[in-house]
Amino acid sequence: MDRQIRIATLVAVTTAGLVAAVTIPALAGQRPGGSAQPGIPADISPQVVEALKRDLKLDGAAVAARLASEAKAAKADHQLRKTLKDSYGGAWLSPDATKFTIAVTDAAQAAEVAKTGAEAKVVSRSLAQLDAIKDGLDGLAAKAPKTIPGWYVDVASNQVVVLARSKTDAAEFVKLAKADPSAVRIEQSNEDPRPFIDVIGGNAYYIGSGTRCSVGFSVNGGFVTAGHCGSNGATTTQPSGQFAGSSFPGNDYAWVRVNAGNTPRGLVNNYAGGTVAVAGSTDAAIGASVCRSGSTTGWHCGTIQARNASVTYPQGTVSGLIRTNVCAEPGDSGGSLIAGNQAQGVTSGGSGNCSSGGTTYFQPVNEILQVYSLTLVTSGGTPPTTPPTTPPTGCSGHEFTVGGSLSSGGSAYQPNNSYYYSSASGTHRACVVGPSGTDFDLYLQKWNGSAWANVASGTTPSNQETVSYNGTAGYYRYRVLAYSGGGNYTLGYSNP
Repeated sequence: MDRQIRIATLVAVTTAGLVAAVTIPALAGQRPGGSAQPGIPADISPQVVEALKRDLKLDGAAVAARLASEAKAAKADHQLRKTLKDSYGGAWLSPDATKFTIAVTDAAQAAEVAKTGAEAKVVSRSLAQLDAIKDGLDGLAAKAPKTIPGWYVDVASNQVVVLARSKTDAAEFVKLAKADPSAVRIEQSNEDPRPFIDVIGGNAYYIGSGTRCSVGFSVNGGFVTAGHCGSNGATTTQPSGQFAGSSFPGNDYAWVRVNAGNTPRGLVNNYAGGTVAVAGSTDAAIGASVCRSGSTTGWHCGTIQARNASVTYPQGTVSGLIRTNVCAEPGDSGGSLIAGNQAQGVTSGGSGNCSSGGTTYFQPVNEILQVYSLTLVTSGGTPPTTPPTTPPTGCSGHEFTVGGSLSSGGSAYQPNNSYYYSSASGTHRACVVGPSGTDFDLYLQKWNGSAWANVASGTTPSNQETVSYNGTAGYYRYRVLAYSGGGNYTLGYSNP
């Protein structure tokens, strides 16, 4: 599902080289630096465990239990959001992560939920309906009063929450969006979000004449970070490079292409003298524990409160963010948010600080990867950048065949990061197949004159998908998404 700030007086750029250039030896068995604590997976960094103990006030056994529960919840959510389809109302963990709830609009689906060990809650609105209400508010973001710092979907209450310093202003905003009042809850809030950017120098990457930001996650050719850190074409040092793409406000993402001599690694600085390995980018559930790395305040943890949140900064509204109770401060912008060893997002902005606590928002990393067709660099080596010589088989009988490789959560546009033109009406057919045990999805998109729109899709929990669409003449392209797991894939397609 695709969604779409420097302060030291509200300027705009941040701190911190979070990606450490450390060579990981090719070893069998436990990953170097992995956890050796009882009950905790070997690929979870001990720094993650220690930070969870500190910030969530847990002992080792409780951390182990929480991580196990979160992993089980992620698996159940992955399975059910597809099988429940239009009935899916969202999912969340209880504060102590001992209970996982999945909302459904059809009571008959409760038994399907129970099979996974989750608890079903019957609600009146699906997640798609809640997202549609929030999208309506997003469409009027430019008209949102300054007394409204943001809004987000609260799946636990089956409502959209509008944060407000003035409830009167919020009510008028909701009315302007023509949203169902029963589906929207207005909450009094003193949040005052601003960009987490610091113009003071430090151990970070620098933009232009001296402002600095935090590195997010390494990708092939560079790293991703927050869009407010720099505009397209801006140069960086430590590491040296240039912004190859940037979007802010509306979104808050960017990627920097680094110069030769800088080597991206699948690691995050834990500010304890070491690094945390990045193994992929599978989305964690609402309620799951996450940790953030930034050069001003270092390493801090908390939990995910909501996804697809919108927040209004002085520069404008940013939508599609992850809302958390992890603290952050100016200078942490652009830095990494990670759940265990799975990349989640880059630091955007928020309220509060790491003395009293606060709310911080993150731009989801998978959206950045998808928008710029980037591949996340994971620990243990750099994923291939060229099509495999022996791709999976299973998609035959098509006019054209292309291949590629994706890490979990990554996506690519085909043919060859471009599109094709169909001069006649007729049927567009395609098939994609990925490695066994993975979940690859396929979307056919058509240019509608102003944007690419999905016109057909295959999204079952399988490594193989097919689509068929009877369309008119126009421009088309395929999006291949490694929803879960990664590796080489083959796409075969035919067009009129």
